[in-house]
Amino acid sequence: MENIKMNQAAVHLLEEWDPFHLGSDHYDTETADVVAALQGIDDPSILAKVIQETYEHSFEEWIPFEDCVAISYKLIAIKFEAKCII
Repeated sequence: MENIKMNQAAVHLLEEWDPFHLGSDHYDTETADVVAALQGIDDPSILAKVIQETYEHSFEEWIPFEDCVAISYKLIAIKFEAKCII
């Protein structure tokens, strides 16, 4: 149950992020890839690199690493918050 809530919260956060200002419904594949990666990554820098590569690969546009780090910290916070809720 905690994974479902974590995934929903992570998806919502990524949809709101909208790094290329295209609207939240343009990132389904990237969101799924990042949420899947989040399951096995606890390091914000590693997750940020995955985020950057995932979005840049799809859209062929550069995202500043600092932006990816900022969102990765929020995603990892969601992950650890979900683990702490019983």
